[in-house]
Amino acid sequence: MNYNNVKFVRSAAAEKDFIDDGRKQIVFAGRSNVGKSSVINRLLNRKNFARASATPGKTAHINYFLIDERVYLADLPGYGYAKVPDAEKLRWAKLMESYFARTDLISAGVLIVDARHKPTADDAMMAQWFKSVGCPLAVLANKADKCKKSELAANVPLIRETLGLDERDELIVFSAENGEGRGRLAAFIEETAG
Repeated sequence: MNYNNVKFVRSAAAEKDFIDDGRKQIVFAGRSNVGKSSVINRLLNRKNFARASATPGKTAHINYFLIDERVYLADLPGYGYAKVPDAEKLRWAKLMESYFARTDLISAGVLIVDARHKPTADDAMMAQWFKSVGCPLAVLANKADKCKKSELAANVPLIRETLGLDERDELIVFSAENGEGRGRLAAFIEETAG
């Protein structure tokens, strides 16, 4: 798959904006401050393709990126940490509820967690949702470059256990900073794209 052949297609603010053209969609989900945009930028080998910000919660819509005319990356709004008005949080919740109700659109999930910490209850809920609808799931333990090897050795089994992952679920130690794990993520996406 040619990751240089990528284009931003649309931001979906409501269900009417969802893309439903038969192509597979790989959903990128995670907390507001976990580095989803940075992961996408590293995957695409671009610096600022997906907007990354020092302020969590900047992704307010579902952003669709088309890779090689074959598969969409759907970048979801982050959950948990963002300091936004309650009305905006409610709008995000409704958007996510209507998107996740369309299980026919979602081909696979990429759940991004922080390699330095135990996953949150929201992370566990997201992992269980992907598993409950039978989606292939890759969990990225991002920010691995900020961990000592001994921390990673302890945290990786904790992440697997907390999220209820089994041997079919891919757990990738990842660094958006230095590219560790990029090849495994690319292989997961290509396998899903078929």
